[in-house]
Amino acid sequence: MSPKARRMRFVLIALAALFVASGLILYALDDNLVYFYSPTDVQEKHIAPDTRIRIGGLVEEGSVVRKGNDVSFRVTDLSNSIPVRFTGALPDLFREGQGVVTEGKLTADGVFIASEVLAKHDEKYMPPEVADALKRSGQWQGKEAGGS
Repeated sequence: MSPKARRMRFVLIALAALFVASGLILYALDDNLVYFYSPTDVQEKHIAPDTRIRIGGLVEEGSVVRKGNDVSFRVTDLSNSIPVRFTGALPDLFREGQGVVTEGKLTADGVFIASEVLAKHDEKYMPPEVADALKRSGQWQGKEAGGS
């Protein structure tokens, strides 16, 4: 085998190894990606049940029901809303009418089972994703997304 052929063979093997490694990295990262959706996005895109996602919007007025450590509420973007169930301690700043981002999975019957609930940190802040979703729905009433 000539030196040129050996170099070409080495380059081809190195490229193949690079493609395999890239594919494995992308496959591993895909399991860790969590996409953000507004309630309208969830209804329009028909998210598959048991897909890990984040939904964000406002906690709908009059929707919070507490039963011991279990809490149910609705997240709305003022166009559509999604029922959410959560078991655990809610953030101190969680309340009706405020911005919230929840992470979890959607069930087949359309209820979002949250594993984590994130609330705003002061009276002016709204997560940028939530503000953008409200702007897209035409319901935005704030001044600036993500301001503190």
